[in-house]
Amino acid sequence: MQVFKVQGMTCAHCVRAVISAIQRQDPTAQVQVDLGKGEVNVQSQLGSEQVVGLIEEEGYTATLV
Repeated sequence: MQVFKVQGMTCAHCVRAVISAIQRQDPTAQVQVDLGKGEVNVQSQLGSEQVVGLIEEEGYTATLV
């Protein structure tokens, strides 16, 4: 399980965008978003740099915690 701090997520649309971006690359990925904390928990075969890149492509800033 990887935990990412994500800045810029403010609504349910943001949550769906982040989850969809990750699951498009790894359909088996388990993604949980805590909007209040600004955290995304990802269990996936993708590397942390890939996940950060996918989140940033959606317009958010992400760092591995």
